[in-house]
Amino acid sequence: MKIFKFGGASIKDAEGVKNITHILQSEGIENTTVVISAMGKNTNAFEEVIDAYYNKTDKLSEKLGIVEDFHKNLMKGLFDEKDTIYKEIDILLGELSWFLARNTSQRFNYVYDQIICFGELLSTKIVSAYLTKIGIENNWFDVRNYIKTDSNYRDAKVDWDLTQDIISNKLDASKLNITQGFIAANDTENTTTLGREGSDYTASIFAYCLDAENVTIWKDVPGVLNADPRVFEQTTLLEQISYEEAIEMAFYGASVIHPKTLQPLERKGIPLLVRSFINSKETGTNVTKGIRLVPFIPCFIVKKNQILVSISALDFSFMVENNISYIFQKLHEYQLKVNLIQNSALSFSVCIDNKFDNFDAFYNELKKEFKIEVQKEVDLYTVRHFDNKAIASIEVKGKSLLTQVNKETIQIVLGTN
Repeated sequence: MKIFKFGGASIKDAEGVKNITHILQSEGIENTTVVISAMGKNTNAFEEVIDAYYNKTDKLSEKLGIVEDFHKNLMKGLFDEKDTIYKEIDILLGELSWFLARNTSQRFNYVYDQIICFGELLSTKIVSAYLTKIGIENNWFDVRNYIKTDSNYRDAKVDWDLTQDIISNKLDASKLNITQGFIAANDTENTTTLGREGSDYTASIFAYCLDAENVTIWKDVPGVLNADPRVFEQTTLLEQISYEEAIEMAFYGASVIHPKTLQPLERKGIPLLVRSFINSKETGTNVTKGIRLVPFIPCFIVKKNQILVSISALDFSFMVENNISYIFQKLHEYQLKVNLIQNSALSFSVCIDNKFDNFDAFYNELKKEFKIEVQKEVDLYTVRHFDNKAIASIEVKGKSLLTQVNKETIQIVLGTN
């Protein structure tokens, strides 16, 4: 039993769809469940639809047209005009229009999940239909009928017992199955999502519930690299990573592996393979039990557009447990992801990710009781297994605002020079 996950970059055009069918034919199509993301940059495109709809701008029709045109133009390279897939896509787009017309909820996160899911539904319908067209039998299914969560929209928590029961009893794992990543449903059948880049996590959930032999994440890079090639000129392929090391890297923000993906795999000892859909014959990276890192070299992780916040008491008293506990409570309430913590007697500093745009509300509440200094648009560099050369290569990139070092990891917050 194998689980494959293909991201948006792998199906950004008709040639990409054809390429993944070649990969499936080469790797074997029996006993395989394939998890697929939205095509190309369509998650971003649907976020623009959401923004236009929620904020009642006059660009909603334009944004919807961009989404429809993208998919139908891509389909021209795969299908004949009379193929039934065009009707299926029109039905899905009609369901989206129905929601936009009938929805009365003002909850942004709820609205977000009900709209964003159409990216995955459209992509999987197209891939499944193309496989059928070229003679590859497959079973398309709606993942929302299998993965069940709570109602924490945009970052839902999986109900593992119910999900395990449904997948074990309903899914015929002997077939080639095609389904969606990132999305799920709650107990009222409303769509939920597992967090941005959650398609990797979806693959992990199916692997855990089906006791899969392995999970393969297909990327546009050779595997897991020791640095982001968009930021660093020289990178090295990591051939082997232990679960422990991969979880550490994911915790600090390594973008190739989703932070929640690894824990279910580690619990059952299921290997995670990260391979290139461009050069599919290459072995890529193997994440499993064993040696921590091969080769053992510094690994660089970058998180851009962070906010560095320094908090101190108005009366210059010590920042002690009750103050810090209150601050963490507010960080949690406003869904601000903390990526670095440093405290002294009089101040408490955090480097945070403002992905839900709640920072201003957090700031306005805390400034009533604390003195707060804020530096926006800073970059957080994390280096695992650092050496002096690695540190020097970071420090030349900007003005160091804060540095934190432990035995194996250094974190440096950089502002502009």
